[in-house]
Amino acid sequence: MGPSCDPDDAPSLPRREARARDWPRLDAVTIAAPTVESPPARRFHWRKVLVGAAVVVVMGAAAQLLGWNIRGWFGDLWDTMTEISFGYLVAGVALKTVQTSLTAFAWYSILRFAYPDRVRWLDILACYAASVALNGILPANLGTLALLLMFTTIIAGATFAAILGAYAVEKIFFTVIGAFTYLYLFLSVGGSFDIKFSFVHEHPWATAIFLLGGCYLIFLLIRRFWPKVVAWWEDAKDGGAILAEPRKYMIRVFTPSLLGWIASLGVMAVFLTAYDIPVSFHTLMRLCGGNSIANVTSATPGGAGVNQAFNVASLSGVATAQEATAYSVAQQLVTTAWNIIFGIVMLVWAFGWSGGKQLVGDSYEGAKEKAAEQKAARDARKAEKRKARAAEAS
Repeated sequence: MGPSCDPDDAPSLPRREARARDWPRLDAVTIAAPTVESPPARRFHWRKVLVGAAVVVVMGAAAQLLGWNIRGWFGDLWDTMTEISFGYLVAGVALKTVQTSLTAFAWYSILRFAYPDRVRWLDILACYAASVALNGILPANLGTLALLLMFTTIIAGATFAAILGAYAVEKIFFTVIGAFTYLYLFLSVGGSFDIKFSFVHEHPWATAIFLLGGCYLIFLLIRRFWPKVVAWWEDAKDGGAILAEPRKYMIRVFTPSLLGWIASLGVMAVFLTAYDIPVSFHTLMRLCGGNSIANVTSATPGGAGVNQAFNVASLSGVATAQEATAYSVAQQLVTTAWNIIFGIVMLVWAFGWSGGKQLVGDSYEGAKEKAAEQKAARDARKAEKRKARAAEAS
């Protein structure tokens, strides 16, 4: 019989020799790299491109119907971008990105403390960037309301009341810095924004009575609404949990907000320099004060028109009306365009194109419904008061 091919029939070998036979020699064997299946080549879908183009056209038509001249807006944007140095554009956009990111980090810190292990940094940044972009094109700061609804949607277990509480915590810094701005303006130069308080000097007793009466009215309002505030805070305190640890609040919320605010001053300084307008701390404070009032009082998308009027007033004596208007328009156009681009990129990165579009769309619709509900509630309360007064009169 010939030799058997069955390995079990092989004669026994010493252990070392058997081990040598079991392990092949590296110099005699070629080790093949593991094969990796290449992903199938993606086909180019003309249908998706056509659908996307149709969506853009429909959005443009809707914007035209709402009074937003997109063609004119892009024309103005191009003229603005070509008349100032590219370096100023890059610096302004970079500082705007820093401002948005730092403010979003303050939000992230508040929400992460309220909802541990349920909050992702990229999601919060994407939602906040989207809200900044929406506020630039929607009236009455609807982007902020959409932001609160987005947070309620993406955070498991979050309620709108708790997110509203987080919003109150996030606004603490901006309330403090706003008070500092106004206090600086009124203490540094008499008649800031061309307001003269000669009435105070000419009628001191009337002024004192007015102030005392105002303080008493504020006291009555606080006493009346305080129970409602306490009841609301019971529902909203989860969102403000970070206030229980002041040190963490100062490091993770107040400090990033402060740095973001400083970055916003840098944005203004860059565009002022681009138009050869002298930059000083006092000028920046005047612009901050004017922008703050414009944001509160304007109902136009992004405060368009109102911001320009306040900027011209704020720069009175520093620049001509033409220079101030050019500065204001350039800053608003460039920052709005960048906010839209940055918001879209962050949304797609965090949620994908379909998910981001659905999140923003649903939140915007929810924001409109919330605004309508609040208006209906106010109208109902007014109607009840009118009925009560009519019943008393009869």
